[in-house]
Amino acid sequence: MASGFFAILDDIAFLMDDVALATKVATRKTAGILGDDLAVNAEKATGFLSEREIPVLWAITKGSLVNKLIIVPLALLLNAFLPSAITIILLLGGLYLAYEGVEKIVEYLFHHESKEEPAVEAITEKEVTGADYEKEKVKSAVTTDFILSLEIVIIALGSVAHQNLTIQIITVAAVALLATVGVYGIVALIVRMDDAGYKLIKKSNGKGFFAVLGELLVKGLPVIIKVLGAVGSVALILVSGGIFVHNVEYIHHLFPNLPSIVKEFGVGLVVGLAAVLVMTGFKKVYSLVKK
Repeated sequence: MASGFFAILDDIAFLMDDVALATKVATRKTAGILGDDLAVNAEKATGFLSEREIPVLWAITKGSLVNKLIIVPLALLLNAFLPSAITIILLLGGLYLAYEGVEKIVEYLFHHESKEEPAVEAITEKEVTGADYEKEKVKSAVTTDFILSLEIVIIALGSVAHQNLTIQIITVAAVALLATVGVYGIVALIVRMDDAGYKLIKKSNGKGFFAVLGELLVKGLPVIIKVLGAVGSVALILVSGGIFVHNVEYIHHLFPNLPSIVKEFGVGLVVGLAAVLVMTGFKKVYSLVKK
């Protein structure tokens, strides 16, 4: 009886060793996308009042966890019974990411908001649409997280495809959980930088090392947010380009001597521009029909 119990413990120990090794390999392979995920979601989790940052980030985090609960079993089932569907889903997700990334660049370059709006009217509009703005921001962040999570889970699954089903399930689930906790934990630290800075300045009475550090944190946050906004847009294009390069045979063999990062960015940019043009045309046609 005792020997059987210890044999079970040995089996569990060996399984955990295999899972730990597989998780390490899977995490390393998804590190690039995790970095993109961080940049994209840090940009999406900002732009709110200080007291609303954490509630909004928590709403996005919960949405991300729900995404993982949907994606992990779905990816495992598709991998077992319909592996070809995974490629189709990835390409559709890549199309969405390319569209979102290029749309941000187009908006920044060509659609600047008017600066001559009356102050009272602007404040009233902000008060009225504040809740709706948060909902739209959270919805956009969760949708983007779904696409990036899908890519992370599928790459993690591919890295343990040769392992048995138990190791596949535990490894993919562990990577998915690490992705959510790690990414959104770092995002939370970034968005609260200024508050930490103010507290350091206050406790040090504006003097000494901690006061300098506090000022650095306060002044550094807007710079980091701007950088992450730009990096997030580029990351979306790169991830989408990578999806098309690695899953479309013709594109994969196109321009073989071109550096992969340049090729992926170029493909993502072209796909995104095409998607933006199509959507712009569709919106114009729809507005004309509606009139």
